[in-house]
Amino acid sequence: MSRLLEGKVALVTGAGRGLGRAFAEHLAKLGCHVGVHGLRENGPSEYGEGTTLTHTAAEIATAYSTKTYRVLGDLTVEADAARVVQEVTSELGPIDILVHSAGGDIAAAGGKPNPNDAVMIKAIDVRSVLDRNLMSTIHICQQVARGMMERRQGRIITISSIAAFRGNANSAIYSTAKAAVVEYTRCLAEQLRPYEVTCNSLAPGDTRTGRYLGTRTVDQSRLVEAGTLDRIGLVEEVAQVVEFFAGPLGQFVTGQALRVDGGSQIWPA
Repeated sequence: MSRLLEGKVALVTGAGRGLGRAFAEHLAKLGCHVGVHGLRENGPSEYGEGTTLTHTAAEIATAYSTKTYRVLGDLTVEADAARVVQEVTSELGPIDILVHSAGGDIAAAGGKPNPNDAVMIKAIDVRSVLDRNLMSTIHICQQVARGMMERRQGRIITISSIAAFRGNANSAIYSTAKAAVVEYTRCLAEQLRPYEVTCNSLAPGDTRTGRYLGTRTVDQSRLVEAGTLDRIGLVEEVAQVVEFFAGPLGQFVTGQALRVDGGSQIWPA
């Protein structure tokens, strides 16, 4: 693979495992120095995708002959988001690419909210899901965008979900939050057009991460890797779309939400 992003600095949030790690690895493979963010040091071990965030960052640096910097922070807190950006900038340089992958349909006490619908979900869990998905997006994008505006260049990629584009009786607040992430990304794209900063949202469908496979019963027939698009996607299939948004081919694409789901949703956004 060509190192077409050689020397660029990327910050990937939620990079300890799953899609976040795949995004970090793909950008490192393309030559980026990568800020590897996580909420908890032992996050990669929670679904068997690693040990610690420190070890994950070191593995990526070694595998792809680039620099990484491991940084912890709670992005639902504005001050933490500012510190994460400051640390990565101090260690690696100004951020050229942001991939905001942190989030999840997670209750205040951990795990999925229960109940997890539009009517009976607890207020504390509503706040948790909105904070983790929408407020974290706003906080980290604000902090990164300010530097990109000064330098008049940059790429911002938010990670939403196909849940943003349909009504869901279950995971209703998660769907609401991800829909808001898409709209915030569009608003940010409009504001940053004069600065030549692109902002797009990548919306994955079902993807075979450790957390996805470990938190539900999975139809084994959907774990095939070829021969049909009616299957659960591979993390690499989602990660390579980041290359489009972050690389030269995406320089005139902004304000878009792209579903990466094998066509499970074939209707207008």
